Amino acid sequence: MAGAAPIQIVIAGGGTAGWMAAAALQRFIGPAARVTLVESDAIGTVGVGEATIPQIRNFNGFLGFDEAEFLRETKGSIKLGIEFVGWHDPGTAYMHAFGISGRAFGIAPFRHAYVRAKSEGYPRDFGAFSFNETAARAGKYHPEAGGGAIPGLVHAYHFDAGLYAAFLRRFAEGLGVERVEGTIKTVDRNGESGDVTAIELEAGRRIEGDLFIDCTGFRSLLLGRALGVGYEDWTRWLPCDRAVAVPCARSEAFRPYTQSIARKAGWQWRIPLQHRTGNGHVFSSDHLSEDEATQMLLDNLDGEALDEPRTIKFKTGRRGAAWSHNVVALGLSAGFMEPLESTSIHLIQSGIQRLLDFFPSRRGDAEASRRQYNALTDFEWARIRDFLIGHYKLNAREGDPFWDACRDMTIPDTLAEKIALFEETGAIHREHEELFTEEGWQQLLLGQGVMPQSWHPAVDAVPHRDLHGLLDTIAGAFDARAAKLPGHDEYIASLGGREAA
Repeated sequence: MAGAAPIQIVIAGGGTAGWMAAAALQRFIGPAARVTLVESDAIGTVGVGEATIPQIRNFNGFLGFDEAEFLRETKGSIKLGIEFVGWHDPGTAYMHAFGISGRAFGIAPFRHAYVRAKSEGYPRDFGAFSFNETAARAGKYHPEAGGGAIPGLVHAYHFDAGLYAAFLRRFAEGLGVERVEGTIKTVDRNGESGDVTAIELEAGRRIEGDLFIDCTGFRSLLLGRALGVGYEDWTRWLPCDRAVAVPCARSEAFRPYTQSIARKAGWQWRIPLQHRTGNGHVFSSDHLSEDEATQMLLDNLDGEALDEPRTIKFKTGRRGAAWSHNVVALGLSAGFMEPLESTSIHLIQSGIQRLLDFFPSRRGDAEASRRQYNALTDFEWARIRDFLIGHYKLNAREGDPFWDACRDMTIPDTLAEKIALFEETGAIHREHEELFTEEGWQQLLLGQGVMPQSWHPAVDAVPHRDLHGLLDTIAGAFDARAAKLPGHDEYIASLGGREAA
């Protein structure tokens, strides 16, 4: 309605989730809304989300951020994919690389030609046909890497989550977002509608609002505690419930990719930043003690530890509804999935995008918007959950009780059907707009040792010698192009970041 007062948006909590929401809402809702963010310097943030997927570039781009400035300010680096070490079996490794693999054979995706060639004894791994993986393993990057028949590199980032939140805060406050320092004491609700009307701070200030964004982390003070929205527990499929995290001195192996290394009863992450390496050990406390997990992490750092290890406790799952009454939860307030595929920050981003899509145009008139928002959120979370479960279910690490139990578990029907379809014919069906595309699923399934029993008949027309020669040509072209690229270290240095080694 013309001339209506701005909608009062109150964001409870800061960190990455809070400041991403503040920046985007103020930027895109503008004069129609007044955004206030409440956070306390006394409350720390979890900060495990230092690796991202390519969609973060869309978010930064929408806000108008310059990539070079962003990387300098967040001590960031380039990410071309995630290497999974020992997940299928100790001694093996594969990469979930961004971008496309190979070239289609008519109507048949490239993987069908690869599967046929492997059945004929072809020696190369599937990763040889990803330009992203080829460049990543060579430690190379340049934004203009592609050319001719060679695709460009698709990248995301590693960055310091605390510095990113500070970067967003400066931007948001410059747009007019008001930051209020304080700890939430109580949450007031309307006795008739059940909506949240205000939050009261321990210092006595009362902040009223029309729409509230819950970014209070695992505590979920508004959605979970005040509104009583329940939590759906997914630990029967994703049994890890602890993470020990510690930064270490930066490694000379300044890799343009994340590492996920299978360990006893869990896995270790390695995230290379300009000024340090982020490390963590995600594990199941039913199978490994905290002391053992901590020592295992410290024994496998590639630099000197820069701080004392800290433990993060979590329960994998999500709230029954991400939007209830006039409260929308983002980040850990909405749920948690371990950072195995670097989806934590993406889930914040997609939640913000959905809120912008279904933003209530009139106060108290959002029932249909809530239903659609929650339905899309449920779908996205469930399909990401399935992708993560696949890593555990398809392991071949025999002899470790944790990994044996993961291999023997009953999985959701949606995942079981995806695996069965791929095993049968190499086909992959991407339902609606689920996050992980055919490219991601084929790398996961092939990397975890799932080889289709057959392939699309369209590739049978190619003679044996021609097929193998064509595959060699593709891999060779990627190798040659990658060799000409500057090193990842050199590229970051050219932006004014870390000095080249």
